[in-house]
Amino acid sequence: MEKKREVNGHAMPSSASTARMLENSEQEPGEEQQQQQEEEKEKKRGFKERLSRFLSRNLLVILTVSGVLVGVGLGMLVRNMNLTKAQMSHFAFPGEMLLRMLKMIILPLVVCSLVSGAASLDTRSLGKLGGIAVAYFLVTTLIASGIGVALAFIIKPGVGAGALNTNSLGLESVSSNKETTDSFLDLARNLFPSNLVAAAFRSYATDYKMVAVGNDTNGTTLYQKVPFGTETDGMNILGLVLFAMVFGVALRILGEEGEELIRFFNAFNEATMVLVSWIMWYIPFGIMFLVGSKIVEMEDVVLLVTSLGKYIFASILGHIIHGGIVLPLIYFAFTRKNPFSFLSGLITPFTTAFATCSSSATLPSMIKCVEENNGVDKRISRFILPIGATVNMDGAAIFQCIAAVFIAQLNNTELNAGQIFTILVTATASSVGAAGIPAGGIITIAIILEAIGLPTNDLSLMLAVDWIVDRTTTVVNVEGDALGAGILHHINQLEMKKHQQEVAEELEEVKIESVANVQADEETSPLVMRQTKILEGMPEAIESVL
Repeated sequence: MEKKREVNGHAMPSSASTARMLENSEQEPGEEQQQQQEEEKEKKRGFKERLSRFLSRNLLVILTVSGVLVGVGLGMLVRNMNLTKAQMSHFAFPGEMLLRMLKMIILPLVVCSLVSGAASLDTRSLGKLGGIAVAYFLVTTLIASGIGVALAFIIKPGVGAGALNTNSLGLESVSSNKETTDSFLDLARNLFPSNLVAAAFRSYATDYKMVAVGNDTNGTTLYQKVPFGTETDGMNILGLVLFAMVFGVALRILGEEGEELIRFFNAFNEATMVLVSWIMWYIPFGIMFLVGSKIVEMEDVVLLVTSLGKYIFASILGHIIHGGIVLPLIYFAFTRKNPFSFLSGLITPFTTAFATCSSSATLPSMIKCVEENNGVDKRISRFILPIGATVNMDGAAIFQCIAAVFIAQLNNTELNAGQIFTILVTATASSVGAAGIPAGGIITIAIILEAIGLPTNDLSLMLAVDWIVDRTTTVVNVEGDALGAGILHHINQLEMKKHQQEVAEELEEVKIESVANVQADEETSPLVMRQTKILEGMPEAIESVL
């Protein structure tokens, strides 16, 4: 007999579900309170777990930002101690160690990442992505140059500063006698270094010597300025980038013979990224002393800011407009995604850029964060970011254009439309060759000034405040590189989806055709066989009919 229970006076068959219902109805109020307390504990535990996960995931970012803030406070504190030059250099030592570590890793990182990146992409994809990257870099740099020129004419940083000169600020004069033509020829020469080993630490540069070419009618000796090649200290990053890209393509074309070497460069690249992850944990400590030592070294900041305040303001405003509005809008136009959520994963490289003033030194942490935090394909990031760190200098283009117009206003020189166009084109083109190092853009300003026929002896004014402007410049430079990598990743994803759909459609068509053929065989074969058998079995009938 089936056991029955009564619920509210009604007899119900005994089952597992009714048993649970009865148990729930018979629970005491104390048990419900215990359940609520347990749920609250679980919520608290869940909040603690989420908080600990957030802290562990963003610990490096928090430490890096804290390092900058502590560095500012430490610098202000030590500044009042009136340290000697030797003591200042000792104080800056931990920061110097960070810069040395980051520079040490640049050469293997750039070469190996570009070789493996170029070798991992097929030639068609490489050509397409490379074309899009070059177009993106050129367009964004040209927009940046336009913003710089426009702001310089609106704010007029050099108007009324005619009395300002190098001596009044106690600065050493800086001049450059290099011809504009030779500057661009040097750029082309550095693309093809005569010695790859020497390119790791030296670049080609043109110098001049005066050579006697004869006498005039009065017997005075005539001299002519003759260019000759010299080697200057500093990595020839352009030449190494071009060689690594072409070498990667060559390995790809080799096929199976090149596989071993591609695997070697891939392994080398991964080992370099492990070193980068170790160095990144030293960044907060090193940044603290980098920022602190800069504040200690500052001399008369008030005089500099009051004298060149409008120039500093124009440059930083240009960087805010380009980095905060223009670049995010370009990213959104291509991807239809929130650019600021993408940028929020790059706080550590931005802080590193702000502290080191070097695009090249920021490259290791940028590659790591773009891949891990934003999910950009390794083939894209390791191909495009080293190129961007070398040729994409949006922030530099802004301050160079403002500096050129500022020096023109300082010398009471009216710039015509032709000169403004020359500034735009020269700033865009010469920013490609600007070194990704602190104060690397000052040399490029000399090229622009020579191109429009302005004196270069006021460059020291730019150098005096470069340590302020160069920080936001570098942040905008690396932001442009990162967003470019994000755009290329998005385009690559769309291409892959499109290709997969095409392959799926082709497979579906092949499947339908094969099914149709099989069905046709099943329908026709038995009939043909049956007819053949009948004909074979009835020879007399056929003869009688005939």
